[in-house]
Amino acid sequence: MKESTRVLVALVAAVVVGAAIGASANPSLIRAADAIAPLGALWVNAIRMTVIPLVVSLLITGVASASDVKAIGRTGGKAVLVFVLLIVYVAAVTIPISAAFFTLLPRLISTRPELPAGASEAATQIATAGQTPTVASWLTSMIPSNPIAAAANGAMLPLIVFTVLFALAISRSAPAARAALLGFFRALGDAMLILVRWVILVAPIGIFALMVPLAAHAGAGLVGAIGFYIVAYMVMCVVGILLLYPVVALFSGIPIGRFARAMVEPLLIAVSSSSSIATLPSLVESAERDLLLPKRVTGFVLPLAVSTFKVAGPVSWTVGALFVAWFYGIPLHTRELVTIGIFSVFLTFGAPGVPRGAFIALAPLFIAIGLPVEGIGILIAVDAIPDTLATALNVTGYLGSTAIVARGELDVPLDAPLLHASS
Repeated sequence: MKESTRVLVALVAAVVVGAAIGASANPSLIRAADAIAPLGALWVNAIRMTVIPLVVSLLITGVASASDVKAIGRTGGKAVLVFVLLIVYVAAVTIPISAAFFTLLPRLISTRPELPAGASEAATQIATAGQTPTVASWLTSMIPSNPIAAAANGAMLPLIVFTVLFALAISRSAPAARAALLGFFRALGDAMLILVRWVILVAPIGIFALMVPLAAHAGAGLVGAIGFYIVAYMVMCVVGILLLYPVVALFSGIPIGRFARAMVEPLLIAVSSSSSIATLPSLVESAERDLLLPKRVTGFVLPLAVSTFKVAGPVSWTVGALFVAWFYGIPLHTRELVTIGIFSVFLTFGAPGVPRGAFIALAPLFIAIGLPVEGIGILIAVDAIPDTLATALNVTGYLGSTAIVARGELDVPLDAPLLHASS
């Protein structure tokens, strides 16, 4: 059974069992449901313990290795710039739309479950913080006076800023020092990825233990709330795809219709497999056969994009954060939404390449904006359904960014007839 199927089965089973317990109103059964909650807490703690070393190691190796990209020449730098600008564009448009969308969420849960330990304090702090800080104080807090203390206190945004600056310094270090440091952090990242895979492997148990108590207290309304989240997630993924088409046409010079035809086969593979890597051969073929992009560009940019570029990050994380914030009754203000946008730019390139890895990377964002990490369990459990469109959005970003990078380097005119038009 696939990993995504296992977590989905665990979710359905937990909701059914929890709802049945809630409907029975049997105190003994409700206590039994609450008794398994510590198992879910253990799983969430396992996610927490991987966050800092994993994110730091991935960011350092990703940023410090940029000198390898620079050695390839102008194409590498242009590709990275295009990746960043597309993520910023998608984040800037989809975050406010998502926030407006969630104002429509009906109050399907009449009795909210009790917040996990620490979440009540976080809700109070964020409600106060949303009104008092100035822009100047917020910007000042982004540079940590003590990065070790920032890591210990869970201040992820300052820690990430330090990590990026540290990685840039490594990239400028002497070759021997740079190789030694990169070797260490690559090894650390590899070890942490193995640990993350172990955590994901027991996700069905953790999700079941998290969801049974929630469903027992929340009742059937939980199903409707999760359904709204899935619909919102998928709608915003479609919005993200539609946002990319005119931008690709504008900055690559490729007509929208021609780009859309080139995307058909990669999108079918993306939707059917939910795997970005599985679409790479089709992307290369579509780029060279349908869009007539040069091999020297596609051979470098497409693998780089598939391995590092996740344009669906702002959509996935914004919708997920808004849903968890609503579910736990924690308000998100403009400052928190801006933080989501900043995190989506940095952490998108550091999301581990394992199943549900993007949601592991979501943990530091939740910590930064005061949301309970326990909410990630719900998002992981239902991700199998909307992940098909999130993969489609990522794949559109891969080919679109490659087309933009190739602008001015095409082997033939853009208005040339398709090579396979008569076949």
